[in-house]
Amino acid sequence: MDLLISVGLPLSLAIIMLSLGVGLEIADFRRVLTRGYPFAIGALCQVVLLPISAFATVKLFALPPEIAVGFMILSFCPGGVTSNILSKLAKGDVALSVSLTAVISLLSMLTVPLLAAWSIAHFMGADAPEVSITGLAIAMFLITTLPVAIGISIRHFATGFANRIESGLSKLATFLFVLVVLAALAANWQTFTENLGIMGGGLITLNIALLLIGLGIAKAANLSWDEAKTVSIETGIQNSTLGITLAALITGTESGFSPLALPSAVYGITMYVVAVPFLLWFRRKDVA
Repeated sequence: MDLLISVGLPLSLAIIMLSLGVGLEIADFRRVLTRGYPFAIGALCQVVLLPISAFATVKLFALPPEIAVGFMILSFCPGGVTSNILSKLAKGDVALSVSLTAVISLLSMLTVPLLAAWSIAHFMGADAPEVSITGLAIAMFLITTLPVAIGISIRHFATGFANRIESGLSKLATFLFVLVVLAALAANWQTFTENLGIMGGGLITLNIALLLIGLGIAKAANLSWDEAKTVSIETGIQNSTLGITLAALITGTESGFSPLALPSAVYGITMYVVAVPFLLWFRRKDVA
């Protein structure tokens, strides 16, 4: 188990982020300047409103400290490849989705360590593990920012090679994602079963609320329907593998998968249960 956590988990996330980077182009970042308003609305929902909603959910459901921290860690994670795929399936603005994922994934190296350290201190108090913000930032750079940058470079300088490996990387990333989620659940099975009711209810409630909040804010900001669908998905879908990895980095490998990882692991399953009805609704509204 220690080998899976210390080597397999960071490697899995790095491959997932590499697969994200291989699908990106320099134009995805340049688009932020040409379409600044829709991007700003999406970024506001994801970076600001998402953690606030998670904090409110934690208080509403009176979650145990470690589970509460896990909720907050999940809320700090960007969308990842999954949100891009769901935006495409919803017939949303895929270019906007990719731009949001790309920029916020790179910025997470700076935002996530600070917010995670605050959450741990706030909810766990004297029981909080010591968190090195600098160490966490370096780890975030190595397993998220650097692989994305390498992937983008491959796409830019060796487009043909990127096209050949993109499909295989995506399949490998999906397999690793499932493996990590199952391992985290198995390592915390008792805590999982004891808290499944309240944790599952909180996660599903938060997921639905975020999808609706993102959609509502986007429509209030007069974004197009395709843009609004994308902002909804980017607000409501997080990178659960990053959440599990952060939990392991914070608690250390000697303790195995921490209960801090449970919300992200359970969310890796429930987000699809919540997202599918929204996708069907979005597509049906397109036809209507």
